[in-house]
Amino acid sequence: MAEIQRRRGEDPGPVKTVYIGGGTPSVLPLSVLERIVGALPAGSYDEFTVEVNPEDIVTRGMEYVRGLRSLGVNRVSMGVQSLSDEVLRWMHRRHTAERAVEAFRMLREGGFDNVSLDVIFGVAGFPDAVLEETMEGIIRLGPEHLSCYQLSVEEGSELAEMVAGGSYVEASEEVCRSQYSLICRMLADAGYRHYEISSWARPGYEAVHNSAYWRRVPYIGFGPGAHSFDGKRRSWNSETLPSWEASSEVLSEEDAAVERVMLALRTADGILREELPREACERLISEGALAVEGDRVRIPEERFFVSDDIIRQLI
Repeated sequence: MAEIQRRRGEDPGPVKTVYIGGGTPSVLPLSVLERIVGALPAGSYDEFTVEVNPEDIVTRGMEYVRGLRSLGVNRVSMGVQSLSDEVLRWMHRRHTAERAVEAFRMLREGGFDNVSLDVIFGVAGFPDAVLEETMEGIIRLGPEHLSCYQLSVEEGSELAEMVAGGSYVEASEEVCRSQYSLICRMLADAGYRHYEISSWARPGYEAVHNSAYWRRVPYIGFGPGAHSFDGKRRSWNSETLPSWEASSEVLSEEDAAVERVMLALRTADGILREELPREACERLISEGALAVEGDRVRIPEERFFVSDDIIRQLI
């Protein structure tokens, strides 16, 4: 709250979305969340998202769910990750598949009609059938939005130590590609639109907040490690707040152009053809790595999995 007060002079323009995440905000009692929300600029937000853990929702009960609604939250992002108890135990998650389903039911009962669920794929040692069962269960629940991420090995994490010690071998690119394709097929058949590399939504339920980020709309981030962007300058907080130490960089025109390409080509809307280097663009179009729609080009869904390689050829 102190940081929010201290930075009131910064003006990112009209504040239309709020996203409370960056960890597990649902571990906080409602009284703390209320204080945070009370410190934010007053107004009616188009989208107000809070990230939650399924176990927190079930443990705290319906009073907590209704409390989130009373704070103005109109969208919840819940980290389900898997509906396989074996996978969840391997990932050291606090919830079970049953508790995840119960948490979703409680969110619905509490009036949330815009729920996003996170799913992880590419976990070595678990066959495609396990992921398929998870996706079938998720589709039966019917969330408005899904974010599906490939398991990554973060430096300094327990998983990184396991990899270094040889007790875990990452899933091969072929396995990850197969599982990503499985997700794409199942969600397409269920009526979801694949509007960004890792994001699917029912029509009209695309994430407003994240979509603004991909369009490079200015934003302010509060809290340890949070990033902010004013259209030209990017700044980020120290991981050791409340020291309030911040670093920043001013993007050159070249840096900004590269960033526009990288972010826009993550999305199904793509980018204006004229913003890409002509020779590389035409070559990738001829190879089927880029698709043309009017004056825009985009990466086709079947090439999303190798999008990083395609984008590298354009920047």
